[in-house]
Amino acid sequence: MSGSSRFRTFIRELTLLADQRLDEPAMLQAAKPLMSDLISNDEWLPDAFARPDERTYQQYLLHCDPLERFSLVSFVWGPGQETPIHDHTVWGLLGVLRGSETSQRYQIAEGAMQPEGALEILESGDIDMVSPTIGDIHKVKNGSLSKSSVSIHLYGGNIGAINRHAYARDANIKTFRSGYSRNVTPNFWEHK
Repeated sequence: MSGSSRFRTFIRELTLLADQRLDEPAMLQAAKPLMSDLISNDEWLPDAFARPDERTYQQYLLHCDPLERFSLVSFVWGPGQETPIHDHTVWGLLGVLRGSETSQRYQIAEGAMQPEGALEILESGDIDMVSPTIGDIHKVKNGSLSKSSVSIHLYGGNIGAINRHAYARDANIKTFRSGYSRNVTPNFWEHK
């Protein structure tokens, strides 16, 4: 399957799932094998949407459903780059396409952000899930101090336009909208 064909198939199947109006756990389970197939090969991702920035990680929009039921984003991490502790407020599948990443879940306990569970190490092909139901607060970091990492994130909404929260260690909460790192999306729809 060609790169753009793989991407188009993924979007087509996700749209059919969204049309079913599945509940959050069912959507995560149904979408996970689709994500696994998408990240099994990285030839479909254009270089312009896999470029790191030396200052901060990049969040490139690849596709947003016209009804904003889901969005697909490439996250590109320079060496050692990390997010703050944050939430999503919607379900999400996070698949590592290239490199490795770490994910630490958090919870608010005794007035502070406390790690919940062990640090997860995600290698190429691994998928993590987040949602308000199963746990939505975490911190992600590039697993390498010497090379970049790329992950593909699928969210249950237009993640760049959703009000979310960043958490300080003392559980002080700041509302934010992440937006996107570019004002263009790739053209996967041209048949060659």
